[in-house]
This record gives sequence, structure tokens and C-alpha cells, in this order.
Amino acid sequence: MTPDKDPSTYGLITYLWVTGLAAWGGLVNFYRKVKSGETRAFNVVELIGEIATSAFAGLITFWLCEAAQFNPLVTAALVGISGHMGSQAIYQLERCGECQDSCRLVHAASRCLSMSFN
Repeated sequence: MTPDKDPSTYGLITYLWVTGLAAWGGLVNFYRKVKSGETRAFNVVELIGEIATSAFAGLITFWLCEAAQFNPLVTAALVGISGHMGSQAIYQLERCGECQDSCRLVHAASRCLSMSFN
């Protein structure tokens, strides 16, 4: 994030796009679960939980991408992917936070990605 950017300075439209894209990923994941027989089609509680978790994962991913100054298209792709991953994306972020060496690796990879996509 640039010094003038923090979570409170992004507009409503930005947050709607980010959470909408991530929630769409969650909806796709729920559909995949229904098709594979992992859940019932009319399990509304699981659907709402999937969408809420996906939106949260996408929002966290957005902030991390902004902090690493990723290209906006790369950020959008990662938000969608983390939305589809849902709770698995949050788990991976937790693991990164628990292991400092992994965080260094992720930081180095993000720098590499941002150089190659800019």
C-alpha cells in the first residue's frame, strides 16, 4: 500500500468489486460441491457461510496485493482465486503468518511477480 492508502481510503465501489468477485468465487466453489455430491443444493446455511468466508478471504487478499503493489489485473485474479478457495485461503495465510521463513519466501515471490507483471 502506498502511504496515502489504508483500508479506510478505498471507495465503496472498490469494496463492492472486491467482495463481489470473491463471493462469486465462493458461489462457484459451492456449485462444484453440489455437483460432486459433497453438499445438497438447497443447503442455504452452507451457501451463506461459503459466500461470507470467500468475501473475507478476497478482502484480505486484496489488502495484501495492494501492500505488495501488485498489478490490478493480477490482484483481481488473486482475489477471485482466494474467493474460490475460501477457508483454505485463510488457512494458507495463517500458516504463512506462523512461519517467518514462509513469509520471506512469499514476500520474495510477490516482489518477483510484481516486477514481471508491471
